[in-house]
Order: sequence, then structure tokens, then C-alpha cells
Amino acid sequence: MLALSPYLRALAPTILIIGLAMFLLPMFRKDSPAVRAALFIIGIILSWRYMAWRFTDTLAPAEFSLNTLLSWSFALLEAGTILSSTIAFIVLSRTRDRRPEADRHAAWWKPGPEPMLDILIATYNEEEAILERTIAGALAVRHGRKRVWVLDDGRRPWLAELCERMGARHLTRADNAHAKAGNINAAFNVLRALEEPPDFIAVLDADFVPHRDFAERTLALFHDTKVGLVQTPQHFFNADPIQNNLGIGRAYPDEQRFFFDHIQPARDAWGIAFCCGTSSVMRWEALERIGGFPTGSVTEDYLITIKLQEIGWSTVYLNEPLTEGLAPEGLGEYITQRGRWCLGLMQIVRGPLGPFSRNAMRLIDRIGMADSFLYWATTYPFRLACLIMPLLYWYFGFTVVYATVPDVLLYFMPYYAAVLVALNHISGGLVVPILNDVSQILGAREITKAVVIGITKPKGHKFKVTAKGGDRSRIVVQWPLIKPLLTLFVLTLVGLFVSVLSDLGPTDDAGDGKIVILFWSFYNLAVLAVAMVVCIELPGGSSRINPTVERTEVWTGQARFGAWVADLTAESIMLRGGLFPPEGQEFEVEIGGVGRVRARVDQLEPGGCTAQLLLTPEERQRVLAKLYTQVGAKGTTSTSMAGLLSGVARRAMRP
Repeated sequence: MLALSPYLRALAPTILIIGLAMFLLPMFRKDSPAVRAALFIIGIILSWRYMAWRFTDTLAPAEFSLNTLLSWSFALLEAGTILSSTIAFIVLSRTRDRRPEADRHAAWWKPGPEPMLDILIATYNEEEAILERTIAGALAVRHGRKRVWVLDDGRRPWLAELCERMGARHLTRADNAHAKAGNINAAFNVLRALEEPPDFIAVLDADFVPHRDFAERTLALFHDTKVGLVQTPQHFFNADPIQNNLGIGRAYPDEQRFFFDHIQPARDAWGIAFCCGTSSVMRWEALERIGGFPTGSVTEDYLITIKLQEIGWSTVYLNEPLTEGLAPEGLGEYITQRGRWCLGLMQIVRGPLGPFSRNAMRLIDRIGMADSFLYWATTYPFRLACLIMPLLYWYFGFTVVYATVPDVLLYFMPYYAAVLVALNHISGGLVVPILNDVSQILGAREITKAVVIGITKPKGHKFKVTAKGGDRSRIVVQWPLIKPLLTLFVLTLVGLFVSVLSDLGPTDDAGDGKIVILFWSFYNLAVLAVAMVVCIELPGGSSRINPTVERTEVWTGQARFGAWVADLTAESIMLRGGLFPPEGQEFEVEIGGVGRVRARVDQLEPGGCTAQLLLTPEERQRVLAKLYTQVGAKGTTSTSMAGLLSGVARRAMRP
């Protein structure tokens, strides 16, 4: 017991932090601004306490050697992540909920006429099933004076026919210059020439279906004449690759939830929320003032916020589920999307509207952009470095961090615990060790490359479209992604065993600090193992459809009886209760919001049947609107640890 006392003493601050959090936090309201600010202030203090220790006690001696260069480079990179976290924590210390404001100012234009709203659906190569439901959803938006435009950069005749059949307007252009931004600008010129240009325009990606209340909720915030753009969060019908491939979609939210549900509302509280492209609404006058969508970056959405702010228009954020779309379904698309986001931001940082350029940006805007830059430029390279640095010790004897176990427990653990407590308190458990690291590791190489390219060569990059839809019915092993992860896993494992079980390892064992290197090596093995499992892509399954369980009536010849709708798609219906006709026979069923439609029995089941719907085009459109535009519908937004562990266990047992 006496031998353990230095470790127990070193653990005391961490135990105190966790104990106080467990005892005190339940006593306060979850949304208490004072508690929120206190948690992040404590996190900032302990972060820099840890970093001060790193620079004073853990670095290699200052001399001309490779070991010194590696040690100091790693510390400086880590300091960059701490600086990024510090700005983020300051931002997160506040938050803003604009839902009450939207309630108070609904239909602010009355008794005047409704404003004209043009809904723009930008598309390039998406399949018909995706576009059909988006168009149906846009047409079902509750707003009397609206026009729905499909901006077809694929110039597809079948899409023109689909638009005509459904009642939307179809636009094309001669080329694909400037990708999505150029597509919207071509439409902008068409709208400008109309006898009645819009008062507001909404922008939707091809896979994002608006809920029925999308217009009334977003337009309410334009009561403030200084608001140029309203952004709403992105929610998803389907699981992202991490959720899907680990089988945790019902227990662990998609990777973007922390950003949309917590970072954006916090940025809004400081006046630095920004446009994310789809699911946004813009004031036509503001868009006219800046001459349309900017084309100086592959992430035109962030850039438009800056241009609007530069001439006095603000961007605000309404944290309400008002649209749902498709998350990237494959790892390749997932990584491509994040690489594009990173590259686009680097282009903006290097451009005339960057935080270090001479322009009219406010100081708070410069800080907000610096925060985004530091996140991309330090977090992902640092995560790669964390995988590589232990290998430098096992194979070459380089010690980049000179630290004893008691010191790590005394300086690192309180900082780590405080940060986890703060982030999980405000987010409902979204920050889970290992899983968070996996999401960073998967994109680290592509994002680090995008940082370097974007800073050194910001111009001349093409927009890479994130593919949606396609065949997701089979297992796909992403060998190009697995190979580097497997190489690091094997090198770490071999280095551990050779160094620990033989005399072939480094002669300088780094003293007590070798235990620290051992711990991080084992942690890296766990992260790499989970990341490789994620690279084995399971069949994606169907997109989540908002559940429909309702009472209905069925007609079979002269008979009429009540039944329950147990499941509904645009092609089929599952009914429970009643005496249904034999397989192959037709009947009629009432679907709420759609009407009385024809169906054919596919399969009789105990207590009910599954039937094929025989819909007219108008009925199919109403069914799609019913399925995908429910007010308030959304997916998983908080973590269930029991469900998470259960899902991972099931995935581990799956061949």
C-alpha cells in the first residue's frame, strides 16, 4: 500500500473532479449557463496547467539532435490542439436557442402578403428515388407562395419529365463551371429576370427532404431586418459509416451531431454561426448585394457567411430538425466529404477574406475562423502523430515525452477528466473515448493532406461530389484504408512484444516513463482495431423512415373493417387486424393524408397481410410527403452506453 501512495496522491485531483461532477452536476439544471461556463473555465485552466508541465518537464534537452526535434515538434503540435480547444471552450461556454424567437415571430409579415419563397434543389448525379422524395417534400412545405426549382447539373431528360409530372420547375445550364455554387448562380440569374423575383430562397442538397414546417419556422427569424441567412441543422435518415459498420446507429449519434446540436448554437450565441449549404434560407436582397454565391472556395457555404457579414448581414442558427438527408453511406464518400470541407476552409484562410487579411471582418469573425482553421490543421495531424510517436521509441529509442506515471496522473488525467465531463455534460454523452479517435483517424491522412495542399496551393481545385445512393447490399472491405491502419497495428504490436519480451528493444528504457509509452501503445492498438472493423463496410440497409402506426379502414368487395397500419413505404403497406382477401387479390385501404388507395395482397400473415400499393403518381407523391416530412422527426441525438456496448459486442461476434 505504501508503494502505491505516490500514484494515489497523483490520482487525487482526478478523483476529486469526477466525484464533484457526479455529486454536484445533478443538482443543477442541464442548461444552466453558469454551470456551463464554470465547466469550460475549469477545463481551460487544467488544459494549460497540463501544457505548462509538458513544456517545462517532459521535453528532450535543447540540443541539435533528431530526438530533440521530434520531442519539441510533438509538443508544439499538441499545444496547437490545446489552443484550438481553448477557443472552442470559450465559444461553448455560451449557447443560444432561437426556437422561442421563432414562436413569437411566426408569420411576422401579416397582415401583408406572404413573401415569395423559391426552394432550390441542387443536383448532379443523384438517382431518381432520392430526388423524387426531395421534390415531394419541397412541394409539401406549408407555405402558400412558393416555387420549387430543380437545378440539374446532370442535364438528365428523365429528371425534366419527373419535375413536370410532380409540379416542380427544371433548370439546366450549358456547363458545370464552379460546381454547386455555379449551379445556384445560374439559377440566380434566371430568378432575377422573373417578373416577380423571390423574397427568400431556400437551398437543399438533392438528398435533403424538408419537413412541412421548414418555411414557417425559418422565415420567422427574418423578422429581424439584419438577418441575411438562417441555417438549420442536418439530420439523417440513415446511419453514417461508423454507426452502420459498428452496429450502433440506435445507441450512438452520427458524427456531425456535436457540431450541429452544440457547436453551432454556441457560435450563434457569439454571432458567428455560419452557413452549411443545404437546409439554409437566404434573404434575396442580401444575396443580390453580394452578387450571388461566391466561388472562391470548394466550400462556398462558409464563404457566403463571411461575405454577408462583411456588408452587415448576419447569419443565425435555428436548432430545430427541419430537414433530413443522407449521411455519406460509404467510408470513401465520408472521407472525401471531410477532405473537401478542410480544403475549402484552407482556401478561405489563404484568400482575401481570411482571418489574417486586410478586410472588413470583425474581430470575433477572425477568431471564429481561426478556431476552425486550428481544428483542421492540428487535431488530425496530432492524432496521426500519436500513433507514430510510440513506434519511434520501440524501434529507434527516441523518447519524445519524458514523463513518469505519477506526473501523468497528476497533470494529464485531471485535464482529460475535466474536458470529458464538460463536453459530455452539455452534449448528453456524445464524446466517447476510442470512438472519437476512430472518427479522426479514418480521415486523418486525407485531411492532413488537404491542410498542406490548401495552404500551399489554394487555387485550382475541383469540387468533389459526395456520392449518395447506389448499391449498398453487400459487404465491402476497404483495403486501401485498412492497409495503413493494419501496418501501424502490426508495427505497434511487434514493437511492444519485441521490446518487452526480448533484449532487442531500446537500451534506454525511459525509466518509469516506459509504462506511459506502454499504455498509449495499448490504447492505439484498441483504436486501430476498431478503425479497421469500421473499414469492413456492412450492407447499409434502407434509410430510416419516420414510423407510421395508425388506425385505418379497409374495403374488400362489399366488406369494410378496421385495421392498423404497421408499416408503410412508397411501394408497400403492412396491415394488422381484419380478414384480408387471398394473395393476389386487390382491396382498398385508407391512408391518412393520402386518401383511399388500391393495394394487392402479396403475402398473408397471422393477423394481417403485406400488400403492394397500386398508387397513381399523385398518390405516390402524397405518400412520400407523409413518410419524409413529419414535423420534428429526427434520429439518434444522445448516447446510450448500454446500447453502445451491446451493439459493439454484437458486431464483435459477427463474422
